[in-house]
Amino acid sequence: MKNFKKYLPYIFISALVISAVVIGYFIYARDFTHKYLKVIFLDVGQGDAIYIEAPGGKQMLIDGGKGVEILPKLIKVMPIFDKSIDVVVVSNPDEDHIGGLVEVLKNYKVGLVLEPGTKSDTLVYENLKKEISENKIPDKITRRGTRIILDDKKNIYFDILFPDRDVINWERNDGSIVGRLVYGESSFMLMGDATKYTENLIGWNENIANLKSDVLKLGHHGSRTSSSILWLERVDPDVAIISAGENNRYGHPHKEILDNLNLLDIPYLATYEKGNIIFKTDGTKLVH
Repeated sequence: MKNFKKYLPYIFISALVISAVVIGYFIYARDFTHKYLKVIFLDVGQGDAIYIEAPGGKQMLIDGGKGVEILPKLIKVMPIFDKSIDVVVVSNPDEDHIGGLVEVLKNYKVGLVLEPGTKSDTLVYENLKKEISENKIPDKITRRGTRIILDDKKNIYFDILFPDRDVINWERNDGSIVGRLVYGESSFMLMGDATKYTENLIGWNENIANLKSDVLKLGHHGSRTSSSILWLERVDPDVAIISAGENNRYGHPHKEILDNLNLLDIPYLATYEKGNIIFKTDGTKLVH
């Protein structure tokens, strides 16, 4: 009994800590599974990674950056103890989009992987396909017209706008997945590494109503190969997002793109300046 009493303070402190963690988790979960769609452009250096969480808790990850830096980023933005992701989208199989996804598949249970159909002969792509196969994850080539429902009660969905055809032999950036995320009056156009050529193809397919978006993630990290004046006018975003590494060797974002944004009075936020860029919307009001 004496020994037990000696350990009582430690038991009491441990119980308090555990209770605080559990209560904190449920407060966190209640906040973000009640009415808000959360979209986070993760700062993964010179690469792309977008984490999306719907009010009901369904999650989607678009790309994963180049390496292991995706893991601590996810730990900070996902509910504690959560080790699963419903959908992973590979916008294109370049290393700065899929390198981190190899680590994600090793550490999280993933329900579905979507790819554009372009190919890569790199070791990192081979490792990604190996992880998909070993974990028996459904792996599908997606096409225009596919709609991923993230919350059926609140009608939150992600529409695939491109590819609209077989792109197996295409240059990888031209064949990048482009999708539009919609919740009520709030919308996000997510471009992967899509080029001006891709933008023109989408423009032929879609009416303006299907392109107008509040937030535009610029294609290819703000490269001059993407984000034409015509495309920026069609999407007409309230804000543009540039996902790129600080002082990267490619010079992203290119001055021409920043000039285009300035010409059209489109403000931008960059991960190399802001770190993670977080948006939250209830379908009416969008805040960041």
